[in-house]
Amino acid sequence: MSVPNSMRVGPFCATVLVKKKYLIAYIFLIWISILPAILEIWWYWQMLWHEPRPLHFYVFLPLYLLVIYVTTVFAAIFFAKIMLMVTRIFHKPREGVFLRDSSDRDYRYWSLRNTIKKWPTWLTHKFPFPFLDNIGFKMFGVKTKFSNSLFEGWVDTEFIEFGKNVVIGQGAIVQSSVIIGNFLIIRKTVIEENVRVGAHVIIMPGTHIGKNCILNTWSSTMVGQELEEGWIYNGGPAKKFKRNRFFEDIPIEKLTKTIGDMGELLKKYDDQRVARVTKKRRSLKRKDKEEKDTEESE
Repeated sequence: MSVPNSMRVGPFCATVLVKKKYLIAYIFLIWISILPAILEIWWYWQMLWHEPRPLHFYVFLPLYLLVIYVTTVFAAIFFAKIMLMVTRIFHKPREGVFLRDSSDRDYRYWSLRNTIKKWPTWLTHKFPFPFLDNIGFKMFGVKTKFSNSLFEGWVDTEFIEFGKNVVIGQGAIVQSSVIIGNFLIIRKTVIEENVRVGAHVIIMPGTHIGKNCILNTWSSTMVGQELEEGWIYNGGPAKKFKRNRFFEDIPIEKLTKTIGDMGELLKKYDDQRVARVTKKRRSLKRKDKEEKDTEESE
C-alpha cells in the first residue's frame, strides 16, 4: 500500500537525480554494505548448523538477524561517509543560491550527496530503535542530541543544527535546501533547545527558531525567517500568536496535581507569575535605592 508524502517519516534526502551515472554510486554502496552481512551469515552457518539437530541454529537466528541488520547499517553509514569525504575533495558543500542546471557544480554535487545518503538513511529509519537515526544524522554532519525526537518528520541531512530536547511532529518537513523555480537554495537551518514543531509544519532553509518556541500544526516559515525565543507561532508564514508559558520558571506540573480545570489552572498560574515578577521588581528597586543611598553617603 502506498503512503502519502505527507505521512512519510524519517531523514529527508531529495530524489533529484541530475545525472543517471550517480546511480552507480548508489548501487555500489548497497552492494558493499551488504557484503559484511553475507560473511556473517556464512560464519553463523558454519558455527551452528548441525543437520541431525539444528535446534540451536534456529533458536539464535532471530537475534543474529538483528545483529546482521545493525552491522549492515553501520557498514552503509561508514562507506557513505567515505564517499562523501571523497566528493568534498572535489567540491565542498556550501550555502547559497545556485542555478538548477546540470552545468552548475553546486547543484550537481548536492544531487550526488543526496544519492549517496539515501540508502543509509533509509536503513537507519527502518530500525525499530531511534538511536540509529541520530547516529546517521551525526555522521552526515547534522548537529543534534540523543534527547531529540526527529523521526516523525522529514529532516534534511546537512546544514542543520538542533539544540537539545527538540520534537518534530508527524509529517513535518525541516529543510536546509529547496528548489524554487530554476534555483536551488541552500542555507543553514538552526533550531535551538526546547522547540516543539507541530504536525505537517514546513520549515524552509535558513530558518532560525529561538529557544522555547512552539510552531503550531500546518504552519510554515519563509526562507531565512527568524523566530523569536519564547513565543508560540502560527500560520503561514509563521507569525507570533502568544507567549509560550510552558517553559517558564514556575513549576506548572505541581499545579496540575491540585487543580483539574484548565481555566482555573491558568488563572492560578498567572497569579503566581504576577507575584513572582512583582517580587523581582521590588527587589530591584530596593537594590537601586540602597546603591543611591550609598553613593550619597560617600
